[in-house]
Amino acid sequence: MRALLIVNPHATSTTPLRRDVIVRALSSAVELDVVQTRYRGHATSLAAQARNDGFGLVLALGGDGTVNEAVNGILGGTRGGTPDGVPALAALPGGNANVFTRAAGLPADPVDATGQVLQALAEGRYRRVGLGLAGDRYFTFHAGLGLDAEVVRAVDGHRARGRAATTMLYLRMILRQFYRVTDRRHPALTLERDGHPPVGPLFLGIVSNTAPWTYLGRRPVYTSRQAAFERGLDLFALRSLGTVSTLRTASQLLSAAREPHGRSVLTLHDLPGLTLRSARPVAFQLDGEYVGERESVRFLSVPDALRIVA
Repeated sequence: MRALLIVNPHATSTTPLRRDVIVRALSSAVELDVVQTRYRGHATSLAAQARNDGFGLVLALGGDGTVNEAVNGILGGTRGGTPDGVPALAALPGGNANVFTRAAGLPADPVDATGQVLQALAEGRYRRVGLGLAGDRYFTFHAGLGLDAEVVRAVDGHRARGRAATTMLYLRMILRQFYRVTDRRHPALTLERDGHPPVGPLFLGIVSNTAPWTYLGRRPVYTSRQAAFERGLDLFALRSLGTVSTLRTASQLLSAAREPHGRSVLTLHDLPGLTLRSARPVAFQLDGEYVGERESVRFLSVPDALRIVA
């Protein structure tokens, strides 16, 4: 099998030595080409070229952003309609959170994950997973409009200045955005669904394709425990950003007991599609990557869109 390994050299949880170990292990099982990303979006073009050149497998060693780019390169233009004509994906954890690889059942250590991928290849073990589609871009585990995307944007600014995207940095940015930056008085979002009246106003909306939403270190954070690759999309939204209600909801997101609930919380499950519309441009993120501001985003569930090795 011809395989392309796309490596993000700036991934936070790998070293050159560990990458060499991974390359040698993979080369023993597949006809491997290795390329490093040089700029944002590069993994998308590399994966698309691999698809056009007839590669059977694309491996992505990096964080969730690298995985998202590779997925969009593999599936670009297909809308999930030609699953047998595109490469399979094997995502190897190399970032800070690695939400997708953990949800796919891979170990957190990239060398251990490589071993599991090699075993799956030897056994011919593949799995089909559903994805979300936001506008014209796929996402693997979540997308969001509002406060969460503002936090991602703020963290990206620090990363551009050379800081590592640590859990503590995310916590600091959450507090800074919530208390000093975010407009907590004027909600801008409205939820629209076919056959249902609009719901709003809302302060933020997080659309999940699987669970958990993210991690704080090793601790999972759940906006919807019911979200899964085999189902439609789930929505978590907030009608209020008051300090007391938001802190109560935040504690529920970290709890193993039950789904988030309360008067300010809106949750919907297993949706085929939805639209979040905004009265003003708001921050937008996909799989933990800031992608600009939007006034309207249409989300669709795409069942069985991607073949993965895990």
